[in-house]
Order: sequence, then C-alpha cells, then structure tokens
Amino acid sequence: MSLPKLIVVLGPTACGKSSLGVELARHCNGEIVSADSRQVYRGLDLGTGKITSDEMEGIPHYLIDILEPTGEFNVAVFKKMAAEAVQEIYSHGSIPIV
Repeated sequence: MSLPKLIVVLGPTACGKSSLGVELARHCNGEIVSADSRQVYRGLDLGTGKITSDEMEGIPHYLIDILEPTGEFNVAVFKKMAAEAVQEIYSHGSIPIV
C-alpha cells in the first residue's frame, strides 16, 4: 500500500522556505499549508515575515491570517485544521506542501 504524497519544507527563520514552497508547488501541482505559529494571526505581517499575495504567485495557501491575535490557538487546534487542509488539498488532486 502506498501512502499519499506530502512534502515538508523545514529550516530556520528567513532561509527561503516560503519561496521554495511556491517553487515546489508550481513544479508538482502543490498547495501550501503554513505551519508557522504566528502567521495564523491577522495583522502580524511585519514581525512574522508573512508571505504576500504577490509572493504566493497564485498558489493556494492554508492557515495564514485565519485568527485575530486575541483568538485562542494551540497544537490541538492546529492539528485539526492542518489535517482538514491536507484532505482538501488531496481532494483537489494536489500535493500538500507543509
């Protein structure tokens, strides 16, 4: 039995993960799930190095700007939301890139 494909991009802050993710997504029909603990919050663009709409190059991104800074967020909530995003990406026939 083969498992569905999933790509994970890891690295330190400001090493180019976002641009690499977009490049991979264009190359392999992927969509991106952000795993950044601060990019889920609206309005925290400067301190997080959040990818801009232009930098996304039309590639769908999930779990960015989904909560107000006053909203509660924890690993259990992230796990549920990320799993839902991954399933949605699979339903599009695309490869999730985390």
